[in-house]
Amino acid sequence: MAYMALYRKFRPESFAEVKGQDAIVTTLTNQIKAGRIGHAYLFCGTRGTGKTTVAKILAKAVNCEHPVDGNPCGECASCRAIAEGSSLNVIEIDAASNNGVDNIREIREEVSYSPTEGKYKVYIIDEAHMLSIGAFNALLKTLEEPPSYVIFILATTEAHKIPVTIMSRCQRYDFKRISIDTITTRLTDLMEREGVEAEEQALRYIARTADGSMRDALSLLDQCIAFYLGEKVTYDHALEVLGAVDISIFRKLLKAVTEGDVDACLELMDEVIVQGRDLTQFTTDFTWYLRNLLLIISAEHPEEILEVTSENLAYLKEDAALTNPEQLFRFIRIFSELNNQIRFATQKRVLMEVTLIKLCRPSMEADTESLAERVRVLEKTIEEGDFPARNAEAAPSRAAGEPVAFKKPKPELPMAVPEDVKNIVSKYRVLVGDMEQLWQSAFEGAKLTLSRNGNLLIVFPNEGGLAIMDRRRDQLEEFLSGKIGKQVRVELTALKKNEKFENAFVDLEDKIKMPIEVEDLPKDR
Repeated sequence: MAYMALYRKFRPESFAEVKGQDAIVTTLTNQIKAGRIGHAYLFCGTRGTGKTTVAKILAKAVNCEHPVDGNPCGECASCRAIAEGSSLNVIEIDAASNNGVDNIREIREEVSYSPTEGKYKVYIIDEAHMLSIGAFNALLKTLEEPPSYVIFILATTEAHKIPVTIMSRCQRYDFKRISIDTITTRLTDLMEREGVEAEEQALRYIARTADGSMRDALSLLDQCIAFYLGEKVTYDHALEVLGAVDISIFRKLLKAVTEGDVDACLELMDEVIVQGRDLTQFTTDFTWYLRNLLLIISAEHPEEILEVTSENLAYLKEDAALTNPEQLFRFIRIFSELNNQIRFATQKRVLMEVTLIKLCRPSMEADTESLAERVRVLEKTIEEGDFPARNAEAAPSRAAGEPVAFKKPKPELPMAVPEDVKNIVSKYRVLVGDMEQLWQSAFEGAKLTLSRNGNLLIVFPNEGGLAIMDRRRDQLEEFLSGKIGKQVRVELTALKKNEKFENAFVDLEDKIKMPIEVEDLPKDR
């Protein structure tokens, strides 16, 4: 006999076997026992939560010859025929491929004939939101006043696409996502029945990855069993099959991100990719990990909320000390955006690496969360006193307990200023007066100081003067050397935008305090 997938093999056959939908099961069971069966039902909810399964059980229950407390007996001819799919009383329609007006007209013609066996004809319309507007309109009157022996069950994952006129004629039941505990318990029970060994941690991880879908959980478990056929299903096996990574990788990545270590982040990502992990799954799992950290920090009793082992809980508490809620809000936002993009991206690795760089560099963003992170980094820098020195000079060391200076100290000149520089400073005004008109215009507002190399540094108030004299540097040095009779080396620069000379440089004329020689020289004008 051909192998049957777990989700088909263990599909519930009675309401008692349906897990995670207790309110719906109780309501339907009571309706059947009391004979208060509706003529139209709308089952809404995400994939794999039991909509079609409950619809089939309801179809069996209303036609069962010997119902037991509202549940089908599963043994009568009607129950067996419905289970085998050979019953003429239960008609399943896939609205995705039968969504036209003609398909609904066929149903309207069929409902006029009473069932040959059993009490009810049950129409199960799966993915009902795929019906066209014309099809919905054709169904409207029949749905409102069907024959007493007809029941309609519409199942959909997108209830907002169902017209209000249809919805108002149905009893609506919302199937919620199934909890991790419920899925884990179900998987454990099925593994015992299958005779397969499995670690609880592995089953819990599969249950969490299924995201509330029992069918997805069974499919993933089927995949893990097949990959390691005949072996025990372990947590590591589950990670390997599902393309996920262990929590240790997340811990290293968080540490690298909080420290702003881009190189470490990219090395970890390279390791993940080399191992063949799925980046989409990695993004989902890391977001979940960040969510757990946020709960550790924010909740009073996180151990009651988090579905992790005691060992992983200890790791989470340790990692939570590395960060704060504001940081985590930002990380979760960025990774949630990434999760929406990476599913359809052709260059997943590039997208992931750009995101990690963005996490390490808050300055790349201008939103409030990133601004708060930039302030945090700045506060940390101030607290540690780790300031970069100006002009690549070594920053002075700070003694323990010494307050941090927020204002950059004004640069000081060396004890001895070269004689040739002093000589030029003493004659500066006269020398400018001897220059040609273009040079005098360029030197307007320029001031003198000393460079790190001990040369004369001329600081122009704008880039215009610098541009004029930079092309004539050799001529300037020759001119000054001729005036003082010594070889002169000159360096040129200009003030940056909004920069003040007194804040960045020392005025050499003011510092030396030398008398300035002014001579009345005849000028040929």
